[in-house]
Amino acid sequence: GQIVYSIAEETERGASVGNIAKDLGIDAATLSARKFRMITGSSKQYFNINASTGALSVNEPIDREQLCELKSVCLLNYELVLENPLELYRMEFKVLDINDNSPSFPLSEYHISVPEFLSPGARFTLPNAQDLDEGANSVQNYTLSPDEHFHLEMQVRGDGSKYPELVLKKALDREQQATHRLVLTAKDGGNPPKSGDVPVIVTVLDTNDNAPEFEHSVYRASILENSPSGTLVIQVHATDLDEGPNGEIRYSFSNTTSADLQRMFLIHPRTGEVTVNGVLAVQRPLLEMLIEARDNGAFGMSSTAKLLVEITDVNNHGPEITITSLSSPIPEDAVPGTVIALLSILDKDPGENGKVTCQIPNSLPFQLKPSLQNYYSLVTSEGLDRELISEYNITITATDLGSPPITTQKTVWVQISDVNDNPPVFSADTFDVFVEENNPLGAFIYQVSASDPDIGENGRVSYMLRNSTVAGSALTSFLSVNLANGSIYAKRAFDFEQLRSFHFQVEAKDNGSPALSAAVTVNVYISDQNDNAPAILYPTSQNGSVAVEVVPRLADEDYLVTKVVADDEDNAQNAWLSYHLAHASDSTLFQLSPHTGELRTTRSMRSTDFLKHKVVVVVRDHGDPPLSSTVTVGILLADTLPQALPDFDDSGEPPPLLNATNIYLIISLACLSFIFAAFLLFLAAARL
Repeated sequence: GQIVYSIAEETERGASVGNIAKDLGIDAATLSARKFRMITGSSKQYFNINASTGALSVNEPIDREQLCELKSVCLLNYELVLENPLELYRMEFKVLDINDNSPSFPLSEYHISVPEFLSPGARFTLPNAQDLDEGANSVQNYTLSPDEHFHLEMQVRGDGSKYPELVLKKALDREQQATHRLVLTAKDGGNPPKSGDVPVIVTVLDTNDNAPEFEHSVYRASILENSPSGTLVIQVHATDLDEGPNGEIRYSFSNTTSADLQRMFLIHPRTGEVTVNGVLAVQRPLLEMLIEARDNGAFGMSSTAKLLVEITDVNNHGPEITITSLSSPIPEDAVPGTVIALLSILDKDPGENGKVTCQIPNSLPFQLKPSLQNYYSLVTSEGLDRELISEYNITITATDLGSPPITTQKTVWVQISDVNDNPPVFSADTFDVFVEENNPLGAFIYQVSASDPDIGENGRVSYMLRNSTVAGSALTSFLSVNLANGSIYAKRAFDFEQLRSFHFQVEAKDNGSPALSAAVTVNVYISDQNDNAPAILYPTSQNGSVAVEVVPRLADEDYLVTKVVADDEDNAQNAWLSYHLAHASDSTLFQLSPHTGELRTTRSMRSTDFLKHKVVVVVRDHGDPPLSSTVTVGILLADTLPQALPDFDDSGEPPPLLNATNIYLIISLACLSFIFAAFLLFLAAARL
């Protein structure tokens, strides 16, 4: 909102003005924390706010006349800005005038020449006093020191302004008194009143008894503020009934016209043309000057007229954009309506030329909202997403309503800060992993990876195994996961024959607050290795003895002697079994099916066949390398089951004539016979 204070000028430093916290309903204890600050366009800081109590006091005495010159109302505008949340209050200080200036006259003394032949009632313009105070404290009346020849009267111009005139009330006699010394006193309406006086020296003349007269007491003109030097403002005209030099008129600015205006305008001394001289560097829309018309008589007479010049504004100032406060970066979860910046937009031109419209591009998630006079708030209009756009360059365009309009642009850079609004994301819902059994401890199994579009700690992902069991044991006894990169390692060797597959979940969690997480299922399939030899299930032997099968003595061809049954705990081709005869006492009598393991006769039995036979069967898988097992089967040819099974440690066949032992005996005997023969030959040779 807005609050207005009134304070008299020249109030001493430290004097209390009010309590801003109480007046605005603000907790004084929060002023310091909310980083309060006072903003003003003045070059001086006239007021202070106590950060603890909110008391508003005078920091520097104010000179109203220096600050506001001749303005009727003197105002100081301040803005109080508070943050967290961002708030703006407008403070207006009305500086009240005190009677601290006495009336003064522009010159130290004034001279008036009066022809002696003038009749009583002749009038002479006296100078106006100037008082920098305003209202009742300004000049209110004039008095003249007592004199038998003159008295003072007040006159009113066409615009209502008053001025003093010296009126002749008794005819003058130069021969009796050539000079009259008067004192003109100006008094203001202060309490107590102040006054100023100036000597008025009246010289009695003998000639030129008519003063020039203007056609109008007040002249009015209007001119554009950007008019070039030499532009005609107005032409004034005065007449003098005298003839000759006494009737010739010269125009000039009165001494009461300020020096600034006399430098800004020129008046032609003979024609009365008022023209522009230089740049019209004024802030006031109406300028007041006094023009004097004086004749060329020996004792020149003069009169004055007022010239009022209205300066018409042209659109020569562009809007000025000032960033009063800016909050950047802002979190991406800021709700719509969050205030980002406070802007001050001013145009020094008055009227329509100083009115400004302000806008930003419609494509941005922001909008401008009017605040106090000449202030706008830049707020969010919709949700933000840092992962899509992390920063914005907002171009603010301000255009005045002049013709042609002037446009000013200013860019505000707003960064978006990250919040933890995105959980980690895996590339798939499940992962299938194949692991060979008999793996080494600590073997790398797989690496899962999740991405998080957030940044910093909000985007740093860590991995862990969710609690579960595998084959009755805790998952952590089987696997471990690297916290930082999601690599999964085996903590034990897998056995395909005991565990063929299992699944578990890996959880990815970011480091935000609160943390967000996601999980993925990993299916592990154990690949088989050929690490198990075939196991012979039938026929079986006990205590290391040979398994015996009884076959009819005269069995027919293709008689099923037995079927070797084996199993392999491995899988697929590692468990594909084939059967082979490694040894048979009679290879022509038996044959073995490689796929079924059936041992059959290849022909009908004969009475001449041996009663006992021994067959060695090899069962081999198809692994790489292949593994095998053997079984020895004893075959007994008998029509009935004997009470006691014979020993199959030998083959039951007649021993061959030339077995290894016989060969060794024959060689030994041959060597002995050769040695003995050689000895006999030696003896015979010796006797001969």
